[in-house]
Amino acid sequence: MIGLLAHFTESHRLEEGDRVAERATARATHLGDFNGIPPTGRKVSWTEQHLYRFRDGKIVEHWADVDIAGLMAQIGAPVPPR
Repeated sequence: MIGLLAHFTESHRLEEGDRVAERATARATHLGDFNGIPPTGRKVSWTEQHLYRFRDGKIVEHWADVDIAGLMAQIGAPVPPR
């Protein structure tokens, strides 16, 4: 079983030339093992930012910033200090 089956809602998108930036919020329920943490049944949410570069209609580069620390804290995982 997948630990988290998420639903993503895009809140912002900017397009310029061959690049697209987007910000999204993900929501899920922790129903299976996720990074070694057994299922808690907790509802969780986190934010993600993505930057894509396209060439000929295909993604050729992708950068992402995902709030994994926030997600892990919500399921009770120990989060290392920053």
